Amino acid sequence: MNKKLSILIPAYNEEATILEILNVLKELDLGLELEKEIVVVDDCSTDPTSSLIEKFVKDHPELDILAFRQEFNQGKGAALHKAIELCTGDIAVIQDADLEYDPQEYINLLRPILKGKADVVYGSRFMGGYAHRILFYWHSIGNKFLTNLSNAFTNLNLTDMETCYKMFRTDILKSLDLKEKRFGFEPEVTAKISRIPGIRIYEVGISYYGRTYAEGKKINWKDGMRALWCVFKYNTFSR
Repeated sequence: MNKKLSILIPAYNEEATILEILNVLKELDLGLELEKEIVVVDDCSTDPTSSLIEKFVKDHPELDILAFRQEFNQGKGAALHKAIELCTGDIAVIQDADLEYDPQEYINLLRPILKGKADVVYGSRFMGGYAHRILFYWHSIGNKFLTNLSNAFTNLNLTDMETCYKMFRTDILKSLDLKEKRFGFEPEVTAKISRIPGIRIYEVGISYYGRTYAEGKKINWKDGMRALWCVFKYNTFSR
């Protein structure tokens, strides 16, 4: 039986990009004997995102796609919790609803897992000779600071803890008791996987086509402060 890849998409007010990313995933062919499942969770968007998703699902009955709408806005982490609950694949990858990351690069994350070498693979924006849009200096400094602080607690040597592209064996991801409902998901999941005995974590380089705030980027300094708190919380107080 072929393995299945679950693509987990949290979405909030992404009317400008949601159909484009769904169409990219519809056409995605990784050249592997791998089934594909799309799980998209709309976090109670106030724009047409939800109706666009519903129409896409209706227009493409041939796709293995599941859409869910939260009753009220809870945050990216909460949307991911629901997607994790609903997914049925052997492997799961997180995909933002924008166009900052390229799904063609799933293959780079998949290889260590399919070869039986890895249980978790992070896609790093800070390693390898891949294309990166030049944007926010202080964002990059903040990301590297949070990654280094997280590494100090977890004893991992990641270069990009805050990356969206995280791929997991689904049984491992479903076994985690995740709490963070907003952007604290990244340090929390990193802290919790680091404590699994015998866990094999890999990192591969990826491209990054970042957005400006005018183009729809949502994360801000408050989310950075929450992530900082979560590094301490899930590595010390809430182990």
